[in-house]
Amino acid sequence: MHPELTALPTERPAGCPFDPPEELARIRAESPIRRMRYPDGHEGWLVTGYELARAVAADLRFSSRYELMHFPTPLPGVTEVPPASAGDLTGIDPPHHTRYRKLLTGKFTVRRMRLLTERVGEISAEHLDAMELQGPPADLVRDYAQPVPAMVICELLGVPYADRESFQAHALAMNDAGITMDEMMAAYGAIQDYVRELVLAKRARPTDDLLSDLTTTDLTDEELAGVGAFLLSAGLDTTANMIALGTFALLENPDQLAALRADPGMADQAVEELLRYLAITHTGGRAALEDVELGGQLIKAGESVTISVQAANRDPERFADPDSLDLGRHASGHLTFGHGVHQCLGQQLARVEMRVAFPALFARFPGLRLAVPAGEIPMRTGADIYGVHRLPVTWDGA
Repeated sequence: MHPELTALPTERPAGCPFDPPEELARIRAESPIRRMRYPDGHEGWLVTGYELARAVAADLRFSSRYELMHFPTPLPGVTEVPPASAGDLTGIDPPHHTRYRKLLTGKFTVRRMRLLTERVGEISAEHLDAMELQGPPADLVRDYAQPVPAMVICELLGVPYADRESFQAHALAMNDAGITMDEMMAAYGAIQDYVRELVLAKRARPTDDLLSDLTTTDLTDEELAGVGAFLLSAGLDTTANMIALGTFALLENPDQLAALRADPGMADQAVEELLRYLAITHTGGRAALEDVELGGQLIKAGESVTISVQAANRDPERFADPDSLDLGRHASGHLTFGHGVHQCLGQQLARVEMRVAFPALFARFPGLRLAVPAGEIPMRTGADIYGVHRLPVTWDGA
């Protein structure tokens, strides 16, 4: 029996911004499931192995309800985690989750998301035009990685153009690691209030968008407001950080970038490998609803299980040479979008955005490079979603 972990390893290796904490690999090699003490004193578990991580995510004996879970990193000022608000699919279990999921799944099919490809291309081109007109240097986060998915999700939900700037500001605040929990909740509340008013407008005068479609279902106005806020918070910060951090990773792996430039048709495969390699949603969580045996250990009812997505995605038992970025790899099966009933609803939208955004960026600026040394890029180390605060880039011309 290995000793209990006193905390979740979070310290990434110096000079390796894309690699998980080295201790996770050691823990995974010793035992893919380990006892771990949480910041609030709870004794739960850490899962680092790929197969066990998939098993937990797919097993409905493990709950996703927030109020049942203990969290592996401190939540300053939070003594009790409230239940998920209406419309938040992440923090609820079947059958409530099933009802929402059935209503929404048809709106996020592969076919429907691929139909968005042309519009995503237009939005990407508009922001690349603005970057080119402004000239180098540029902050890729501010000028491209954030506004492209923000504009896409606003169009998908039917947010009027005049409201988009303030809407995006609240959305980004919800994921800002530098603000307090109260400020974060205030931003989320502002989004919900806005979407609540938008729902009333869509009921009165529907337009061709997802929110208007949903007003024809049995969702209440409160649920619709919650679903809209949930989709925005889930679909903006994650994709924005994948575009920015993915660009950083490609610039630091010039052989892989050269392969993508030589064959833009490999974009689908490249996106899957970047998702696996970077694993920006680095942890997931569940709470045991009953006693469950897992990996030779007895998880008792009420105990929390933290899934280290970044460790599972780097498990050599599943992916050969897992610490290398290899765009030629078939990385399907990675856990970045989760697994089981809670697998990310908007994953096809995120894929479409990245499949368009990366090739468009590198085609427009063949000489794109970092404008500062890699070690000076400010990383988002304290947030639930890993990434960069800024990515200063430059290119030839202007």
